[in-house]
Amino acid sequence: MFLGTYTPKLDDKGRLTLPAKFRDALAGGLMVTKWQDHSLAVYPREEFAKVAKRAVAASRTNPEARAFVRNLGAGTDEQHPDAQGRITLSPAHRAYANLTKECVVIGSVDFLEIWDKAAWESYLAENEETYSQAIDESLGGIV
Repeated sequence: MFLGTYTPKLDDKGRLTLPAKFRDALAGGLMVTKWQDHSLAVYPREEFAKVAKRAVAASRTNPEARAFVRNLGAGTDEQHPDAQGRITLSPAHRAYANLTKECVVIGSVDFLEIWDKAAWESYLAENEETYSQAIDESLGGIV
């Protein structure tokens, strides 16, 4: 599982060092994709294959599903961490997530998310109370 919050820096070459505790789980390859709320998602290759399989099962006659599948495919990049645990984020990914030097990597249980630090802080400020007050109806039985 991917849990916790980390604050690695993005270097001048667009490289981000993955948190050490996740490197073994991602050593076999990972997929970086554009994600919701202008963040990036980092999936282990096997987990991403499950997401992709569910995505392609959606009806392509549904415009939203079609757009999602297209964006998922076009917005995904396969990466292999280097010996220092770094991955290179493409210019398109950095632009999409508005990434600056200051980044936040959060565990999202079955994948990681990469956020610009200011964007993450803004998201938390807007949504932390919603999390605190969440009720079972809106969470579909999660809690």
